[in-house]
Amino acid sequence: MTKPKHSTLPDLPQTSANEDLLIVEGARVHNLQSVSVRIPKRKLVVFTGPSGSGKSSLAFDTIYAEGRRRYVESMSIYARMFLGTAEKPDVDRLAGLSPAISIEQQTTVTNPRSTVGTVTEIYDHMRVLWAQLSVLKSEDNSSLTESQILSRLIELPDGTKYMLLAPLVQNRKGEFKDLLASLRKAGVARARIDGEISELESIEKLDLKKKHNIDVVVDRLVARPQARGRIEEALTNALSAGEGRVILLIPGEGGAQAHEEVFVRDQAQRSLSHQNFSFNSPVGWCPACRGIGTRPHLDPSLLILNPGLSLLDGALVPLGREPSREAKSFVLVQEVESIWDDLFEMQNEGFLDLATPWNQIEPTVQDLILNGKRGVFAGIIKLLAQLRRKSQRQAVKDMLDEFYIDTQCADCQGTRLNDEALKYTFAGKTIAEIGDLNLNAAYTFFDQAKLSGRDATIGEELVKEIASRLKFLVDVGLSYLTLNRGTATLSGGESQRMRLASQLGSDLSGVLYILDEPSIGLHQKDNDQLLETLQNLRDRGNSIIVVEHDRETMERADFLVDFGPGAGRNGGEIVAAGKPEDVINTAGSITGDYLAGRRSLETPKKRRKGTGKKLSVKGATHHNLKSVDVEIPLGTFTCVTGVSGAGKSSLVNEIILPAVARHVFWKHRTVGAHESISGLENFDKIVEIDQSPIGRTPRSNPATYTKVFDLIRQVFSNLPDAKVYGFSPGRFSFNVAGGRCEECQGAGVKKVEMGFLADVWVPCDLCHGQRFNSTTLMVRYKGKSISDVLNMTVAEAAEFFAAQPKISRVLETLLDVGLDYIQLGQSSTTLSGGEAQRIKLSRELAKIATGNTLYILDEPSTGLHFDDIRRLLGVVDQLVDAGNTVLMIEHNLDIIKAADYVIDMGPDGGEAGGEVVAQGIPEQVARVAKSYTGNYLKDVL
Repeated sequence: MTKPKHSTLPDLPQTSANEDLLIVEGARVHNLQSVSVRIPKRKLVVFTGPSGSGKSSLAFDTIYAEGRRRYVESMSIYARMFLGTAEKPDVDRLAGLSPAISIEQQTTVTNPRSTVGTVTEIYDHMRVLWAQLSVLKSEDNSSLTESQILSRLIELPDGTKYMLLAPLVQNRKGEFKDLLASLRKAGVARARIDGEISELESIEKLDLKKKHNIDVVVDRLVARPQARGRIEEALTNALSAGEGRVILLIPGEGGAQAHEEVFVRDQAQRSLSHQNFSFNSPVGWCPACRGIGTRPHLDPSLLILNPGLSLLDGALVPLGREPSREAKSFVLVQEVESIWDDLFEMQNEGFLDLATPWNQIEPTVQDLILNGKRGVFAGIIKLLAQLRRKSQRQAVKDMLDEFYIDTQCADCQGTRLNDEALKYTFAGKTIAEIGDLNLNAAYTFFDQAKLSGRDATIGEELVKEIASRLKFLVDVGLSYLTLNRGTATLSGGESQRMRLASQLGSDLSGVLYILDEPSIGLHQKDNDQLLETLQNLRDRGNSIIVVEHDRETMERADFLVDFGPGAGRNGGEIVAAGKPEDVINTAGSITGDYLAGRRSLETPKKRRKGTGKKLSVKGATHHNLKSVDVEIPLGTFTCVTGVSGAGKSSLVNEIILPAVARHVFWKHRTVGAHESISGLENFDKIVEIDQSPIGRTPRSNPATYTKVFDLIRQVFSNLPDAKVYGFSPGRFSFNVAGGRCEECQGAGVKKVEMGFLADVWVPCDLCHGQRFNSTTLMVRYKGKSISDVLNMTVAEAAEFFAAQPKISRVLETLLDVGLDYIQLGQSSTTLSGGEAQRIKLSRELAKIATGNTLYILDEPSTGLHFDDIRRLLGVVDQLVDAGNTVLMIEHNLDIIKAADYVIDMGPDGGEAGGEVVAQGIPEQVARVAKSYTGNYLKDVL
């Protein structure tokens, strides 16, 4: 039975004390309608319900927000000066609240040096371990005894002149005035300073602002058998001064290159610091890429718009067309005029014909145009690189950046570290080699590492800690990642599970953990591991609240809370609460209906066969793909499936998407490694619908993104009052001066900078969040101001503008994708990834379909309830029935079973994946024994 708006507390087994319960009474945050509920503590609790029904409002904006507020209030007055005062959530009572930790789907830090290893602090522990216990690789000069080093010196060819140097200073700033004085006083005559041999008597101090290297010349020697005594004495002195290190320098003679070797006495490398292995420190990073691992490189293929065009017709993107024709439409016109002058001069001299298609120009001439030749032409690549470096115009820099890709640093081969750091191994592996292993292999390496004696005393606990943290990452389904994987490339679900693993390592108890759909991006095969992890966290005495739509997670919950009955203003109530079987038996619970099988997403009775044409990819080898061949039938709904890290994104997002995009002139992108792609000519448009935000500031919203706000402003500008005042559509824009509130510049909120904390947005104290000035708000349509319209939900606006066909068309598409509950002016920063994706989908639906469009969707089921998925599939059917092709990466079995064609990648993730395990209609995939997806599909078909 559906709960009334002022719901009573759901019944629970009686407990002896309230401390076993988290009690919420009268919660009214966002759309919550005075919700009350008793939640058992130290249990796995799942909040579920349709999108927008109030789950996150209770979990994050009420329970977690109050927990955070109480934490801040418990601090000293001095600390609160910096943290500010947190607003109390609109709730009558919240009792039994434990210390709360929120693990949301936020994107991890985008620092290019940030990796899985650094964020989880595993790499920090590894750096300490390598600094303490690593040994030099087994090379001629590695970890030798003093007698072995002496033998090497004596074995030099007779008559070889050389020097022995003791390294004193490495890559450090300073004048070193006292050091130089003490060396002179000790009788040292020469030293190699910053690579140059210098007489010390002529040097008093060095440049304070620069980093220096100082190696003392201990002796100048000649290799002779009778000189053994002098060589031995010089070696002992050098090793003593250099703290176990000595440099052999054989000067080059007659133009020959100097030869240099560093010898390290056994165990002398313990003078290493953990910074020697850090790519965030100049001591350890590769000097060429400064620890990034990649360097920007201008890709010539990105310069070519269409090889079938001539230079005059715009074959090279940055040059545009011939200046006398349409060059003014290109941002680089002024900057490239000299290039055109050179090209015309080359044509006059007979080097080339500018009217010849690019693919018919001789390769040598193409190379001349792109790379230049001294005395003939500087080369477009060099000229553009200079322009990118010197231009003060941001528009120029932005355009030129489109032609650059990040390529592996040639100096460090992507390891991010300098040569010195890569000389040392622990258990036979360099720190970079461990970073390139998948997490499962890395765990095995440390779990099996054997230490004894002194090494065990120093490193045993370190190795245990590293192995423990790696095990947590493996347990939450991230075994396919590597420690060197950049965090900027992780999905929201991967980031969340990584943070969850970090919490597992903290070994806390009595804590309330609140998670937002941790199953995102997980195949059903990996979901069991995640649920076991959550249950282990619960068994330590913690309380777990998970906002989730996954069927298995709901069924294994200790307590299930179903929100609804609808979304937005039609939701905000608790429809059912109790054990999963209690929810199943509650009348009016849509979730219970789906769990019980009273409702279901039906398997299509007939699969579409498509147009008969195909998009064919041959020999795909990008990332972990193993020469993959796939064919996608056009005019169908195709799902690409597989476990995490199987190669789905590599195939779809990094090969197919950029290849089609470049063909239809949509975006100039690098296409992942492959042999060939055919069938591109069948598309005239491509639409990428991912979960990236529709905007990054509170100013952006669904109305502006879908362009419906342009139509609404036109309606307001045509009203009689607007005509009297002379208001144009721009008057009703909060992005243009005139009609907007200038105090907040139309944002409705103002940013309060919090110093070292994240910025906070507060309502504007002049317009009180209405965005517009009082004069603009005087103009009303059906009694509503432009601000009132922005505060309407999509459903309300659709009814309000029913007489406006153009506006209704756009709003209907938002209704079709299940977003009737969001407000037109709702800030983009408050939208989930799934909501953002569906807004993008609705905008495409509002456009007139060409019938030759490729739609690529990346896990659109994120944040969707069973009933929302039904609506999504209806939208997909609309697109495909119009003749378009939909290609979707997905794990949701209800969506996969509805596909016309399935390509299953695997069999596992990382190096164990990258193959096509099965392909065909879902029933065919379900019959493939080695397909994990197929095995799960059997149960739902």
